[in-house]
Amino acid sequence: MGKTVFDLEGCDIAWCPGCGNYGILNIMKEILAELSADPQKLVFVSGIGQAAKIPQYLKCHYFNGLHGRALPPAVAIKATNPELTVIAESGDGDMYGEGGNHFLHTIRRNPDITNIVHNNMVYGLTKGQASPTSEKGFKTPVQVEGVILEPFNPLAVAIALDASFVARVFVGFRDHAKEVIKKAILHKGYALVDIFQPCLTFNKINTYQWFREHTYLLDASHDPKNRTRAFEKATETEKLPLGIFYEHDKPAFEEQLPVYKQDRTSVIKRSFRSEPIEILIKKFKE
Repeated sequence: MGKTVFDLEGCDIAWCPGCGNYGILNIMKEILAELSADPQKLVFVSGIGQAAKIPQYLKCHYFNGLHGRALPPAVAIKATNPELTVIAESGDGDMYGEGGNHFLHTIRRNPDITNIVHNNMVYGLTKGQASPTSEKGFKTPVQVEGVILEPFNPLAVAIALDASFVARVFVGFRDHAKEVIKKAILHKGYALVDIFQPCLTFNKINTYQWFREHTYLLDASHDPKNRTRAFEKATETEKLPLGIFYEHDKPAFEEQLPVYKQDRTSVIKRSFRSEPIEILIKKFKE
């Protein structure tokens, strides 16, 4: 299967030339093709933002929700039809800012979904305000004196909550990013991949060159089963590690739902009897 299977003809792509989102889109198409993903059983879910537009440029089913609200429908879609491959993909502002509360509780539930977060450390859609991951001192048209808050650390939070797969990559290290994202999609349970991707228009600090100089790849000595060591790596700031920080197996959310204990058939494929509901509604009307 070639990646052109997931191409959509005539797309008016809204990203600026050179945007890191292009690289992520191409990587995703290649991964899906290599995994022989069926477009009919593939669902992307996003919120609002430049990164959130990525499902609109792929041949797949997608749900485009409210700002910061990508994860709840992604969990529901997977729960009602576990046969689907569900990928929630959006930006750092959408997932960690407006969607921060959903981010926390999705990790706790451990649904079998992949959470891809495009992290450019700025709000690109709304013209360059600081995002939750912007570095301290970063100046914007809104934060004119510079950001005064420490950046949100999604990896440390995810590991602290015992997420079953936690990783970070840089779109400029293409082969490495592709390998890690593919493993995340194949992982059974919640998988977070934080992707560094430069915004050339509104972030002149965290450029392709900056990420190359301020990151390094985790080597073979790193044990992703060691949660304490993974947390230590996630809190490094002098140089930012890339790779799979933490990975372990635990039951997925949908596997534990009572509705699937006796019957593994997807809820949406089961026969539905409307009479009990009609009786209940009629009773409340009396």
